[in-house]
Amino acid sequence: MRSASAALAIAGALLAAQAGSAQESEAGERLFATCQACHSLDPAKPGMAGPHLAGLAGRRIGTAEGFDYSPVLRAAGAQGLSWDEERLKAYLADPDSMFKGSWMSAPGLGREADRSALAVFLMRQR
Repeated sequence: MRSASAALAIAGALLAAQAGSAQESEAGERLFATCQACHSLDPAKPGMAGPHLAGLAGRRIGTAEGFDYSPVLRAAGAQGLSWDEERLKAYLADPDSMFKGSWMSAPGLGREADRSALAVFLMRQR
């Protein structure tokens, strides 16, 4: 009886977490609307001020094909640094503080909930 109750509790927690991240992803999609001035989710869309953000999860920093990155972001990629949700959230807080001399002009997102939602959304883009 206890194992059945425990299994139900775990299943309920997993469903709640999935629902929360789905809501977070929807909020992130709304936030991304402001990013679209410089970034696309389409790797085939050239000529934007920023690199495309499709397939960002696990991608080495500064390596999107066809984009001219700042030296600091190219160096981060050469050191083997990759994008994951936590690194992206830190970057979204203050891009210039994380990579001094990067060319991203956006100042960062002040609210932790916004950074988290945008990171969840971007990590899901393929």
